[in-house]
Amino acid sequence: MLDEVASFTRMEDGTREDYEILERYEKPFIAATADRVLDMLKSLDGSMGGYQVSRYEHSLQSATLAYEDGQDEEMVVAALLHDVGDIMAPENHSELAAAVLRPYVSEKTYWIIKHHGAFQFYYFGHHYDLDRNIRDKFKDHEWFKDCEDFCYKYDQCAFDPKKENKPLEFFEPMVRRIFSRKPFVWDLKSDKLD
Repeated sequence: MLDEVASFTRMEDGTREDYEILERYEKPFIAATADRVLDMLKSLDGSMGGYQVSRYEHSLQSATLAYEDGQDEEMVVAALLHDVGDIMAPENHSELAAAVLRPYVSEKTYWIIKHHGAFQFYYFGHHYDLDRNIRDKFKDHEWFKDCEDFCYKYDQCAFDPKKENKPLEFFEPMVRRIFSRKPFVWDLKSDKLD
């Protein structure tokens, strides 16, 4: 590892040389993002009970279903990682998963993953006396049907302990390819994606 450190204690006092030092640390750290994401995914194994499959197995099953349905690699990886936020943010897991994917996927995929949690309410909300149609607030959005289909085909139906899933090793090269993409440049001022 490098042994250089920036000279500042306040970012506003940093020099170009300081930020060049930091960039030398950031590049290998960013390059290892896929490793950390795969570790997050593995941490879903045994993370929460009650279902017939673990959240990890659910994720593998979601990705397997997307793959078997002929989805492109980006959507297969999104299906694999759609619940990685469950560990740290169970109440807004879809937003966390979407944030992890955001620099590397299309606006459409980002939107689907960000909102899949609200769309999933359709399948269970009424059992908790909640509005199962909360997704309807997005009914005029261009990707409403895509998110509805994602949840129906790859999420709500991916809890079958008898389903034979592809192993993580099958998906790992896909994850590495997606996370090695040059990040999309987002318009951070307008945050057009929301």
